[in-house]
Amino acid sequence: MEILDKKSTEITSFFTGLDELLNTIQQVLKNRTPHLNGEKFLSNRDICRMLHISSRTLQDWRDTGKMPFIQIKGKILYKQSEINKLLETLADK
Repeated sequence: MEILDKKSTEITSFFTGLDELLNTIQQVLKNRTPHLNGEKFLSNRDICRMLHISSRTLQDWRDTGKMPFIQIKGKILYKQSEINKLLETLADK
């Protein structure tokens, strides 16, 4: 029976694989969006990045009714399906 130490190729390969798996999991968690009943919701930051607008512009759009949103315990969320419909409507004009 062969004794493996931390310098053996099998152990090195194993830990390299674990590091890659950890990086993948971290990336997925970082980029995930919350789901509720199959609907994806986006945050203020997501919308600002997607539309290349400032948070103040987004707030103005909410205040004037241009941007549909929901608020749950102070957290503002946007249904991705509603945002997609809004973008399609604007693209048709």
